[in-house]
Amino acid sequence: MRDHAEFELMLKGYGLTTAQILYHMPDHPHVLQTFIWQHYDLAPKFPALYGFIEFWQAKLDGPLHSVAYTHKKLISPTEWRNVSGELRLH
Repeated sequence: MRDHAEFELMLKGYGLTTAQILYHMPDHPHVLQTFIWQHYDLAPKFPALYGFIEFWQAKLDGPLHSVAYTHKKLISPTEWRNVSGELRLH
C-alpha cells in the first residue's frame, strides 16, 4: 500500500528530497555528527523539510550546524531532443 501512496504523491508533483544535516553533539559541542533525512516534498517551498527542521530545533538537543539538500522529481515529462548531426572520433 505504501508504494501506491508514494506514486500518487509523485503524480501530484512531489519529488524526493534528501537532506544532509550536520549538527553538534549535545555532550561534545565541538564534534559534528551527520544525519541523512529523506522524504517526498514539494519544491520550492519544501514544507516537509522545513517542518522537520522546526521539529529538530524545538525537540532535539543537538544544535544544527548546516543543512544541505537535493531534490529530484521522479516523474516528469520525457526529455526528447532532435539530433541533427553525429560526430565520430576514430
